[in-house]
Amino acid sequence: MDIFIVSLVALLASGLTLFSGFGLGTLLMPVVALFFPLEVAIGVTAIVHLANNLFKVALLGRHTEWSVFWRFGGPAMVAALLGAWVLGWLAAGEASLSYNLLGYSLQTTALRLIVGGLILIFVLLEFSRWFAALALHRRYLPLGGMISGFFGGLSGHQGAFRSMFLIKAGLTKEQFVATGVMVAVVVDVSRLLVYGKHLSASYQQIEWSLVVAACLSAFLGAWLGRRLLQKVTLKAVHLMVSVLLGVVALGLMAGLI
Repeated sequence: MDIFIVSLVALLASGLTLFSGFGLGTLLMPVVALFFPLEVAIGVTAIVHLANNLFKVALLGRHTEWSVFWRFGGPAMVAALLGAWVLGWLAAGEASLSYNLLGYSLQTTALRLIVGGLILIFVLLEFSRWFAALALHRRYLPLGGMISGFFGGLSGHQGAFRSMFLIKAGLTKEQFVATGVMVAVVVDVSRLLVYGKHLSASYQQIEWSLVVAACLSAFLGAWLGRRLLQKVTLKAVHLMVSVLLGVVALGLMAGLI
């Protein structure tokens, strides 16, 4: 049943990335967190995310603008290592915070508060006209790489910042997509080098058949999405996904997930 649920979500999430406004990692990680500890869920999601991006590189990689990639992707790769290290540090601390709510005794952790808070922030940014219109000059590419890479390493949320900085880099549509995918790949590789410690420690707990099934489902979702749907943002779907992510974020912060 776990394999079926995660695979179905990976398929739907991969297809929804084409028109919901959210990335695969943002949609998939909260569901994986239902089955694994949060830091392991972020690592497992990173594997699926990397596999999906390598699939996209095979299709689009030839359009990469390498001068922009190195200015943005180099700092992103280094910052991703730092973000992943911070994730590991928070997970190692795992000091629980106890509180009472409506007569119930509940527990949460700093890691859950931070990751849940980041999900909420990025959901709100998706509805911010100011943020959507924000595009920074290409001289800020190294700074953008550091910001995007750090949050990519910490929680997997890298796409919004990456687009904000690459949109003004003078790229064609094909170059923009391909360069963004290449940056996502190096960030995924960097953070997985650090996540490996947590994944290896939890190796016996992870159903690797589930990871493989999720990767294949994400491929299928991307393939179906490109053929059945226009790449547009549908407001009703966007709102529904945002509400669900908000509920999951609050559940993580409260210690219910």
